[in-house]
Amino acid sequence: MTAGMCFPVPATKIQPLMPLCGPLPGRYHGIIMARVIRILGIDPGLRRTGWGVIEADGNRLIYVACGSAQTDDTTSLAERLVTLHDALGRVVDEFRPDEAAVEATFVNKDAAATLKLGQARLVKKAIVGAGHCDKAQIRMMLGVLLPKANPGSHDAADALAVAITHAHYRQSAALRGHRP
Repeated sequence: MTAGMCFPVPATKIQPLMPLCGPLPGRYHGIIMARVIRILGIDPGLRRTGWGVIEADGNRLIYVACGSAQTDDTTSLAERLVTLHDALGRVVDEFRPDEAAVEATFVNKDAAATLKLGQARLVKKAIVGAGHCDKAQIRMMLGVLLPKANPGSHDAADALAVAITHAHYRQSAALRGHRP
């Protein structure tokens, strides 16, 4: 062959080896999360409601922000609820979460309350690895999972733990083929 010789290319459609968008065939990584999901975790309370915002990008968790909304114990229930509503409304407006998770509150007096206690222990188990732990253990694990987080209150730390638990739940649900 000589340099500069051209060979005609047949006019056939060439199929790409991989799809140009969507999940890769035969790989589960593509179905977990197609995009970064921003999650708002809420630890409700009438005195102080904690909130935490994280982003889940596959297995990676990214700290965004956290804080708590505090009410005045001397005001009426309605005024306290309005204060919490307004504070959480500002959080939603500022951070625009895609999903939210709220820790169920409980009073251990009946079967439903006991189930809610089980949910709270599930959050602790997801974060620390055990259903029984103290606030210091939750903060320690938050430091491991979200190194940039420095929650100013236990309520904010608990809210971040709720958001992390939700992120883990949605990822495992995606792997099982369920919509979270």
